[in-house]
Amino acid sequence: MAASSASEYIKHHLGNLTYGQLPAGYERTCHGHDQTLNDATWTFACNAQEASDMGFAAFHVDSLAWSGGLGILMCFLFWLMARKASAGTPSGMLNFVEMIIEFIDTQVRDSFHGKSKLIAPLSLVIFCWVFLMNLMDLIPVDWVPLTFQWIMTTFFGWSAHEAYFRIVPTTDPNITMSMSICVFFLVVFYSIKVKGVGGFMAELSFKPFEAKGPLGKIILLPINLVLETISLLSKPVSLGLRLFGNMYAGEFVFILVAAMMGTWQAVAAWPWAVFHILVITLQAFIFMVLTIVYMSMAVEEH
Repeated sequence: MAASSASEYIKHHLGNLTYGQLPAGYERTCHGHDQTLNDATWTFACNAQEASDMGFAAFHVDSLAWSGGLGILMCFLFWLMARKASAGTPSGMLNFVEMIIEFIDTQVRDSFHGKSKLIAPLSLVIFCWVFLMNLMDLIPVDWVPLTFQWIMTTFFGWSAHEAYFRIVPTTDPNITMSMSICVFFLVVFYSIKVKGVGGFMAELSFKPFEAKGPLGKIILLPINLVLETISLLSKPVSLGLRLFGNMYAGEFVFILVAAMMGTWQAVAAWPWAVFHILVITLQAFIFMVLTIVYMSMAVEEH
């Protein structure tokens, strides 16, 4: 892509298409023009500095579009296969889908010790959705961004260095952390639903250190509360950052290969891509299994 050096090439590939608000009086150089914003303006960031200045309220449009699009594709494929399902022996794609469903169902039965109609569908969605988002990492890093760059420069007058576009949603911590936070809220919800508010608070306050007398319980309460709160909050953090870290590292290797090999990147990255197929599948599996385990811990009353 348009970059004067390997360093600029890498930085450009690691940038997201960001949409956010710039404050009034902001001075920017965008699309070849210098301008000062008279009012607070919602716009696309033209460089990394503008994306940073937009703050927390900015949206990574590329990550949202690809994750949403892949989610819709996943739902459509399963809906299509559900229409073809019959009592007979499945074949082709339908057989593959049934194998996935049976595999997920086995994992849920082995790991989840409560009763819930939500866990199996949730686990199926998590595994397939995360896998599809991870799978985008196998597309050569320049193919889609170059196409996007050509469209934006040809039809919208953007310059090449302004056309940021990433296609692997799980290399964006906003996506992975949002999924893990949703799992965290489900864990808290089911904990309160099964144990009640009092039981949930007692679990945080009187474990792991126990005392028989009320005085001992009062003394140990702040220690238990701190330890259990840290343990609870570490679950979504570790869940989201594990997926992000592994996928980001994989993408970075592909970008390094592309920076060194140019048009030969698809051939040069092939050995890493073969190994990375295992990584993207394993990361989807780990995210799903940890979700099942956390939900199982939430509904256990002892």
